[in-house]
Amino acid sequence: MPIFEYICKECHHQFEALVYGKEKAECPKCHAKKLEPQLSVFAVSAKGSSPSATPTRGACGSCGDPRGPGACSLGDMN
Repeated sequence: MPIFEYICKECHHQFEALVYGKEKAECPKCHAKKLEPQLSVFAVSAKGSSPSATPTRGACGSCGDPRGPGACSLGDMN
C-alpha cells in the first residue's frame, strides 16, 4: 500500500496518509484537502540480513542522509 507524506496548506500539519486508487488525501487535523506532497524516504529490506548487520540508527527523516537525523543540516535552510 502506498504511503504518502503531506503538509497541509491550511494548518501546516505534517502527516502521512494511505491513499487508495483515485482517493484524495485529507488533513487529519483540519480536514482540508489543500495539501503539499513531500518527498518520502523509503525503507529497503535486504533478504537474509542478520540483525547485527542492521545499522543501529536510522536515516534522516527529512532527506534520507544515512548518517542519521540532523546530519545534513536540512533544518538550517530557513
